[in-house]
Amino acid sequence: MLRSILLFSVFLFTMVYNAVPEDRAYGRSVVTTERGIVATSHYLASQAGAQVLSRGGSAMDAAIAANAVLGVTEPMMNGMGGDLFLIYWDAKTGKLYGLNASGWAPRKLTIEFLAKQGITAMPHDGIHSVTVPGAVDGWSKAHQRFGRLPWKDLFAPAIHYAEHGYAVPEIIHDYWVEEEPKMQKTEEARRVFLPTGKAPELGGRFTNPDVAKA
Repeated sequence: MLRSILLFSVFLFTMVYNAVPEDRAYGRSVVTTERGIVATSHYLASQAGAQVLSRGGSAMDAAIAANAVLGVTEPMMNGMGGDLFLIYWDAKTGKLYGLNASGWAPRKLTIEFLAKQGITAMPHDGIHSVTVPGAVDGWSKAHQRFGRLPWKDLFAPAIHYAEHGYAVPEIIHDYWVEEEPKMQKTEEARRVFLPTGKAPELGGRFTNPDVAKA
């Protein structure tokens, strides 16, 4: 019986071990430091958070810095124009905090307004699907309560990558190519996200100076 259990355990371990290098889509880029571990979906964001920790920043400072970098390096995901949902565990007090910084619907985006546009169901994309951004306000409230470093210092990495660019990796490149036909329909989307007339090449450098200024 014990031998069977051991063999089964080894079999499960082998399955997991073999699966790891084959499927990278679920993974997180982890940066480990003496002051903590930062894990995000992009290594530049993880590095930014780790650098904040090395300067004596709090876990919240690191999370904000990393989140800001993700808004630059993963433009198809959540950024300054999106929402923020946050859970924070304070080990010293033993308390768990939550923050819902999701935006409200715009004041004039009423059912009557949508009906005049010929829209009878909530659209899944386009300007009428967008709520009032809540991410930056959420960062601010979280920083006021749990932050240590100056507010402006948290965004230096994101500003740097937005100004000087970063190499577009595989998964983000795939998203970009998939959404290219949609972005071709809008002049502003073409200007910002298709600067050469098409999605950036894999490993190509992408900058977003407007985000750096913001």
